[in-house]
Amino acid sequence: MKGIFVACLLISNVIFAQKIYWEEGRKLNWGNFKSRINTQRGTNVVAYTNCGWSYSYVKSSNPKVPVKIKIETIFNEDKSWKDDKRINDYVLLHEQKHFDVAEVFARKLRKEVSERIKTGADFDKYFKSIYSRILKEYQDFQRAYDGETKNGMVEEKQSEYNRIIAEELENYKSFKTS
Repeated sequence: MKGIFVACLLISNVIFAQKIYWEEGRKLNWGNFKSRINTQRGTNVVAYTNCGWSYSYVKSSNPKVPVKIKIETIFNEDKSWKDDKRINDYVLLHEQKHFDVAEVFARKLRKEVSERIKTGADFDKYFKSIYSRILKEYQDFQRAYDGETKNGMVEEKQSEYNRIIAEELENYKSFKTS
């Protein structure tokens, strides 16, 4: 019986250790990048951060009853990769900002959801379109961030984005999870 408990504990650690939820003050480290496979193309890619959001909701069959929606920002350890020979603290900061950008857009999503979706009927009517629009904005921002900073290699642009991301986190601080 004790062996089964230990086995279950080890399995649950493997399963649940695959995701990190964004928390203020918690920073990524290179040990969080556990994938052995580089899914990105290009010789200038030193690391890849796989992050985004997960959401869940509780909705009644009665469309007039309030709906509860939870949106979390996640980092997928098992899909995030690094080139051990080329990593450094500067590259880690660039990758951290990808995770922070995911949180910025999660906050934007939380804001809009809290303003527009009150009931199950609202959820059915608006959630998919809100989610799709903010997801596109998020993806566009991530592409622009990597493109303009050349994956963090243009220090001036990286500094500019560091400031923008910090400002956006502050602007939407009332929509962070507690």
